[in-house]
Amino acid sequence: MTGPVRRHGNEPPIGRRMAELRARRGMSQQVFADRIRKSKSWVDKVERGVRALDRLSVIETVAGALGVTPDVLLAGNAPREPAPDTGGDVDRVRAALARYDMPGSGNDDRPTPSLAKLDNQVGYAWTAYRHGHHPQLLRLLPDLLVDSRRVCHPQPREAADLLIRVYRLAAQVLVKLGEADLAWLAADRAMGAAGGDPWRGALATVPLAQALRALRRGPLATTAAVDAVHQLDLTPSHLRRPGGPGVTGTLLIEAALAAAVSGDATAAGELIERAARLADDTNCYDADGIAFGPIPVDLARALIAMWSGDHQLAVTRHRSATSGNAWHLLPAEHRAAHLIDIAHAHLDLGDAGAAGRALVTADRIAPAETRIRPAAREALTSVLRAGPTAADVVRLASIIGLAQR
Repeated sequence: MTGPVRRHGNEPPIGRRMAELRARRGMSQQVFADRIRKSKSWVDKVERGVRALDRLSVIETVAGALGVTPDVLLAGNAPREPAPDTGGDVDRVRAALARYDMPGSGNDDRPTPSLAKLDNQVGYAWTAYRHGHHPQLLRLLPDLLVDSRRVCHPQPREAADLLIRVYRLAAQVLVKLGEADLAWLAADRAMGAAGGDPWRGALATVPLAQALRALRRGPLATTAAVDAVHQLDLTPSHLRRPGGPGVTGTLLIEAALAAAVSGDATAAGELIERAARLADDTNCYDADGIAFGPIPVDLARALIAMWSGDHQLAVTRHRSATSGNAWHLLPAEHRAAHLIDIAHAHLDLGDAGAAGRALVTADRIAPAETRIRPAAREALTSVLRAGPTAADVVRLASIIGLAQR
């Protein structure tokens, strides 16, 4: 699951790159080996790819002997995809959330799409979210927020579900970007659009609980999620809806995670066990941010153990949950986000290597998760400080723009 990183087709292996640079400088393998205080056999094995060159301290020594920076060895001539700058897009989302104008107010600068067309656009945006294409999603959100509110004005009942979908989407991606206050605003708007309907309110509560947890309001998040489950329990017909058990289960997971963050291990345990019983008969991976079943429950168990201070149990549960094929059925966003979270458990156990491998794997699954999320940058910075650092981790840090310390 966290094995060797796949290289781009046009990027030479680091050993071959070392051989090319050595040959350009007219050094034999023996001369070069003497300069870096290694054996000729070691140099030959690295250049042939038989032996890995994956320790930053050794890479720095090799690069110094070749008269290049470590970055040249790590990346060769391969082009890099820079970490996206999402600051401007977040500002546009903030501006869209701040708008209250309605059709006829003089701010209609383009035609409002039909409800059907807008519904398709929102579905496309949720697909981008599931695949972890967050920069692309952020570019779509401002228009979706404005247009869905305008469509809802003349036909509130028909458009309420769509409006909630857009607000939920905005809230969930904003939590990832560390914009918890703004996420709370979007989730609160979703709650308002729900109009007291238990099903709509339950959907809106999922990002609300996430935003409150990010704001370190764990008890409030737990209460909100549990109350939403209670409202669904009072209307059993909702469980027969497509995805009904998945929504209930997701709320129970959110409640359990919030309780764990708050230090209430007893409540967290009770809630996740309730989710586990529901998951025995449920596998729900719907199109709008609901992923529930045995594997999501097991991943949540790992995070609960981590936040409860049992980091070894967290890693054990993580490895068990990610060892089978069911792990790969989860959306890319979900898998990458979990790997970023579990990297902190590895770090708390003093295993910076495992943390680095988790982050590199997350980057392979959904690059935007590692390249724009503050939580990923924080974990990667801790890995770099722990040292020595594997080459693929250094490469990721270079892409993101984190300097070695």
